[in-house]
Amino acid sequence: MHPKKDAPLRSDAQRNRERILEVALAELTRASDTPLSAIAKKAGVGQGTFYRNFPSREALVMEVYRYEVQQVADTATQLLACRAPDRALREWMDRLAQYAMAKAGLADAMRHATSARGSLSKLGHGPVTSAITLLLQANEDAGTIRPGLTPDDFVLAIAGLWQIDPHSDWQPRVARLLDLVMDGLRAGAPGR
Repeated sequence: MHPKKDAPLRSDAQRNRERILEVALAELTRASDTPLSAIAKKAGVGQGTFYRNFPSREALVMEVYRYEVQQVADTATQLLACRAPDRALREWMDRLAQYAMAKAGLADAMRHATSARGSLSKLGHGPVTSAITLLLQANEDAGTIRPGLTPDDFVLAIAGLWQIDPHSDWQPRVARLLDLVMDGLRAGAPGR
């Protein structure tokens, strides 16, 4: 009998997955080109177990990214509780950028994993997409951004963030980029 695809992982399988993610986060933050075999070995799992969980480098990088940005995504609700929607959105963008740049190796890994497609659409409906959806909806409801924007539109608009060298003087460049994105989101807003 085969387990259902949506069935929860057994506790040992869940521990293996979490251990792989923890090791991958540390290793990819240190060096974006860390071999998958080294991550599996350091996590204490065999190649089969590793590839059952993460069939490719891209799958692993995307999952590590989702795992790490959960806390950044969670700030969307907190910001909306105490800021105007457009201010909450702009501050959330800053937090996302700060986190990405602080994780230089992870940002490099993200760049490599997404460079073939030119977008981060593989993130699917994870915590970042949920945060973006929440922020865009609050702003659309308030009339502070143009109507009809999708999370994918937003992700494509900020994709330049992943092209900025985190080892450079990135703060002024990121601020300019995100201000431009915010100006573009506001253009055509009903409340303007």
